[in-house]
Amino acid sequence: MAQWARESFAKVFGESWESMGLELVYDVCHNVGKYEQHEVDGKNQKVFVHRKGATRAFWKGRPEIRSIPQRRPAGNHPRQHEHASYLLCGLEGAKQSWGSSCHGAGRTMSRHEAVRRFDGRKLISDMEAKGQAVRVPSLQSLAEEAGGAYKDVDEVVRAVETAGISKLVARMVPLGVVKG
Repeated sequence: MAQWARESFAKVFGESWESMGLELVYDVCHNVGKYEQHEVDGKNQKVFVHRKGATRAFWKGRPEIRSIPQRRPAGNHPRQHEHASYLLCGLEGAKQSWGSSCHGAGRTMSRHEAVRRFDGRKLISDMEAKGQAVRVPSLQSLAEEAGGAYKDVDEVVRAVETAGISKLVARMVPLGVVKG
């Protein structure tokens, strides 16, 4: 997806994505399972960690972090398409969560309930009024992901930072949303 976005920018602006500085800052997956080394009952053990709605939040000193270039922070970015996204850096306190942190704010209601409560047309007009470009396959899919269907991402980030799991590196506000 990142490459498609780069190619789109290159096509629109008539310049290569490299010349526009569209480098990947950090790429992280969620909803994945991996074998990792973690402390269990005081012993270092190989365990299978499944992260659903979560992502790695490894701290300085973890062997996995050495392979990441120094200019790239280790972390994740919880996101809501109507609100801010964050880049976080894992802290040693993430040992308590086996190196996991939030990947999103977390839903407060089902997709079905969100479609019942939110009007896709109004969401588009509200987002466009804030200067955001919106492209979605359907109004229903936009309503399913309405910001009001999620916890307050600012509070979620504050919670993981207060818990010592991750630290805030950057707060970002979306200019465009592609859903599909």
